[in-house]
Amino acid sequence: MTDAAPTETPTVVSGTPVVLRAHGYEAAIASVGASLRSLTHEGRDLVVPFDADELRPAYRGTTLAPWPNRIVDGIHRFGGAEHQLALTEPDRGHALHGLLSWVSWNVSDATADAVTLTAAVPAQAGYPWWLVVSTTYRLGADGLTQTVRATNLADTPAPWGTGPHPYLVAGSAPLDAWTLGLPADTVLEVTPDRLAPVALASVAVDAERFDFRAPRVLGAVEIDHAYTDLVRDAGSRATVTLIDPSGTGVAMSWDAACAWVQIHTADLPAGPGTPGHRAGLAVEPMTCAPDAFNDDAYDFDTGVVALAPGASHEASWTISAL
Repeated sequence: MTDAAPTETPTVVSGTPVVLRAHGYEAAIASVGASLRSLTHEGRDLVVPFDADELRPAYRGTTLAPWPNRIVDGIHRFGGAEHQLALTEPDRGHALHGLLSWVSWNVSDATADAVTLTAAVPAQAGYPWWLVVSTTYRLGADGLTQTVRATNLADTPAPWGTGPHPYLVAGSAPLDAWTLGLPADTVLEVTPDRLAPVALASVAVDAERFDFRAPRVLGAVEIDHAYTDLVRDAGSRATVTLIDPSGTGVAMSWDAACAWVQIHTADLPAGPGTPGHRAGLAVEPMTCAPDAFNDDAYDFDTGVVALAPGASHEASWTISAL
């Protein structure tokens, strides 16, 4: 694998490989899913990695588009018509994480510290709009920034949403010992079996499980929920922090385009001993809520973007070492 020198023909399972290096950071990008395969700072993992010649574990590190999270039953009603998507989360019966996670994106404009990948979302059953999506990964002194931009090539408005799917790593201690800071006032309650949205609630309703506005140790809580009403800084950025008992840590921040964030403690059905179980904390900034394409079904603003013909939408987020 060479620095920022992708091959024309993928030679590994995860697709065309690109490595970026700058400011003590190293990021490995895989073209399948425009995935963040690994990210280190001074040799320390900031995300749970996977090998270049490994089938990516589920959605680890992928770029979610044209929707993040799930669409309940794979059915959405947009533009006065009902659409049925393929059920890519068969255990729960939903359409999960968009249409580009297993597509090999085209790699272009690769340099030592940045790379751009592009992919098309062709009009298809369940999503009859043409989109072009590009994403740029760039290393800076503040870490790795990913920007996603979509343009609607169709002649009618298209529903749109995006987000990333990294599993953050604070340090060498187990996840239960990490201290989480999550500046969100509201959590989206979901059904326990299918994780279908129910209603918004204050994080104080179940503070032990959901309230991390004052940073505290995660412990044994299990979370797989979306949060909103985020507290932002003067630049309209929201930031999640994760600190190891040793003092090392990682932060993820995002811009105003992302009004939501999904937090998942990576609990797997088979439990302890299963590879990947509670190995990292999924922090997924999202431009819209779960099931956002069905905005009319909820009494809150899901944040779905109705992307006009010819229009573009952009969102970005940054992962930094602490």
